[in-house]
Amino acid sequence: MAKLGHALIQTQTQVLKPQQILVSTLLQLPMLMLEQKIKTELELNPVLEEAEEWEEVEEEEDEIAENPQETEEIKEEFETLEESNKSEQEKLNEEVQEDINLEDLLPNDEDYSEPRMPVEHPEEERDMPEPYLESMSEHLITQLQMLKLSEVEFRAGEYIIYNLRDDGYLDSEVTVQAIAEIFEIDPEIVEKVLKLIQRFDPPGIAARNLQECLVVQLEVRNGNGQHAIPLRILKECYNDFINRRFEKVAETLGISLEQVKEAMVEINKLNPKPGEGYSDAKQNYIIPDFYVETVDDELVVSLNEYKLPGLRISNVYKNMLRQPKKLSRDERKFLKDKVDSAKWFIKAIRQRQVTMQKTMEAIVEKQRDFFLHGPEHIKPMIMKDVAEKIEMDISTVSRVCKGKYVHTDYGVFELKYFFNEGMETEEGEDMSTLRIKDRLKEIIAAENPRKPYSDDKLADILNREGIPIARRTVAKYREQLDIPVARLRRNI
Repeated sequence: MAKLGHALIQTQTQVLKPQQILVSTLLQLPMLMLEQKIKTELELNPVLEEAEEWEEVEEEEDEIAENPQETEEIKEEFETLEESNKSEQEKLNEEVQEDINLEDLLPNDEDYSEPRMPVEHPEEERDMPEPYLESMSEHLITQLQMLKLSEVEFRAGEYIIYNLRDDGYLDSEVTVQAIAEIFEIDPEIVEKVLKLIQRFDPPGIAARNLQECLVVQLEVRNGNGQHAIPLRILKECYNDFINRRFEKVAETLGISLEQVKEAMVEINKLNPKPGEGYSDAKQNYIIPDFYVETVDDELVVSLNEYKLPGLRISNVYKNMLRQPKKLSRDERKFLKDKVDSAKWFIKAIRQRQVTMQKTMEAIVEKQRDFFLHGPEHIKPMIMKDVAEKIEMDISTVSRVCKGKYVHTDYGVFELKYFFNEGMETEEGEDMSTLRIKDRLKEIIAAENPRKPYSDDKLADILNREGIPIARRTVAKYREQLDIPVARLRRNI
């Protein structure tokens, strides 16, 4: 009788290491949030300090000076630490990285150019005082620092905060399970940290959907139980409520229509977009991350990072590591971990600068007519075009462009503005979707408010103008423009 055996299946799974997490996080931070991140890192890591210039971190074999009196135990301890670090680095280089590849972020000798400062900006213009407005991320990080969290819990919370959309919701791609895998902790721990953040000021921040956002706000307000019915409606009859099936809500909960009406008044007082109440890069007069300027008939790209402090590793702590006999085993391990962390942070900032520069230069090259002649000359372009140009992953380009702005001769634009699909008109012209959306807004603005156009009618008008477009595409563009459907645009 043959024995049944278990089939062995070989699979590849991706576990991001702390270094990858750091590079990935820094790439997606706009200028103001990067300043906050550096400030936070300076507070958390005692061996990291400000400097006039950025320190070039070399791959050192060991920070410990040879000492004839050093004990064999200490030598072996550091050798073990170094071997562990090298082993981790070898594994890191061998991993199949679908989401982000550190090799992509390192300078290429052939196409590397040092990130440049904005060209010849008057000192008085650059140093002009700006009114300080606390950003949403700063406001949340400050509250996070007040909690008694472990280091990994704090890092997970920081990761959540830096992945919030402008409206305050958690990015749909950033799930609890994904964060747990990144930081190698239980999902329950991430969920606990997320729940704490959701109850920060403003309550409902970092929610994953509208229902959760509203429920959290009511739970925070429900100290004396006065919001019990609105809470039950949102938790038990959410779909019926948002679809205005009030009779069914009343029947399900065994309450009167008058009570449903009163609950609706309370629910309408809640903030469906808690992030919009706080200033972020947009409200802080939009500090651009890049400048694109014309110099001697050439387009020059420069990073706007003159306000960032230089960073270096404190010589005091380096010298302490060089005299290991004066430290306990725990002190040596703590100090070495902090020095390694500081090295990675400095290198990651430099990698960010190089990747940002390469990405922006590729955008400028592909949208040259826009930067030379204005927005009406924008061309269809997708992130894949830029990713192929700079030989990086699309996800890396996406992180670089998220929430970043560029100052041009024609105004300040968000980088995502330059990415749009194209459509060929009946005359064979490649038309950007941005131009189609602008035309759609013009048509709707001129419609009869008592008889607004349906999506079918809008598609018909655009088709008659030589723009072949389907009704479902019109509906998609209308939603992206935050324009409601025809029945909600109708005025009595």
